[in-house]
Amino acid sequence: MIQLVIFDLDGTLFRGDEVIEGAPQALARLRSQGILIRFLTNNSGYSTEVLAEKLNRLGFQASPQEVMGTGPYALQISQQRSYRSVFVIGESGLHTIFSGYETERDDADAVVVGVDRQFTYAKCDRAMQLIRRGAHFLATNRDATYPIERGRVQPGAGAMVAAVESASGVSPEVLGKPEPQMILQILADANVDPQNALVVGDRVETDILAGQRAGCKVVLVLTGSTLDPAPGVRTLVSVNDLESLA
Repeated sequence: MIQLVIFDLDGTLFRGDEVIEGAPQALARLRSQGILIRFLTNNSGYSTEVLAEKLNRLGFQASPQEVMGTGPYALQISQQRSYRSVFVIGESGLHTIFSGYETERDDADAVVVGVDRQFTYAKCDRAMQLIRRGAHFLATNRDATYPIERGRVQPGAGAMVAAVESASGVSPEVLGKPEPQMILQILADANVDPQNALVVGDRVETDILAGQRAGCKVVLVLTGSTLDPAPGVRTLVSVNDLESLA
C-alpha cells in the first residue's frame, strides 16, 4: 500500500512557471486519500522556503518541511562534516544557503558546484585550484539540462560540474539524484518503508534510478526531459494520470 509519494519538480509538476495541466488537482486527490506528499528536486538554486512558496504560488499545497533540494542538502552535509570554508559555484540562492560559510580561503575544505548562469572561466579556475589543493568536490547533481516553458531546455548543473571535473581531474561526490541518499532521508523522516513509497519523475537516469536504488516503486512521466516510455518502467503521460493509490 502506498503511504508516501515523492515528486520531482521541474518537468514533473511544472516547467519554469508553466504548471503541468492537472498536476495540482492530482496531488490534492492523493492528499485527500491520506497519502503523504513530499517534493524532491535536484535544483540547487533555492531554499526549501522559496521552493515551497513557488509550489503554493503555482497552485500546489506545500510546506517547507515537505520539500528537499540539493542546495539545502549540500549545506546539511557540509555542516555534518564540519567544513570551515566552502567555495560555491551556483545561483544566488545557493550562495544565500551557504552565507554562513567563509568562501574565499585558499585552504577551503570543499567546493560545491550547482547550476550557475554566470559560470565563468575564472570560477572554473578557482574551483580547479582548490580541488587540486585537497578541497572535497561536491556536485549538487549531474543533470545536463533542465526543462523550462514551451518545451525548451537549458543547460543544467551537469555542464558546470563536467567543466570543473575535466579541469581538476577529480570526480565529484554527487549529492542529488540518481544517488538515493535524499530519498532515504525522506523515508526515514516520514517513517515509511521503501516498498510503501512511490517516486514520480521525468528523468529515467536520475529520478527513476534514484527511486529504484532506494527500493521504492517508481513512475515515469513524459512531461519533461524524457519523451518516450522506458522499458520495464511504469510510464504515464503526466501526473494527472495517477490513479487512486490507496
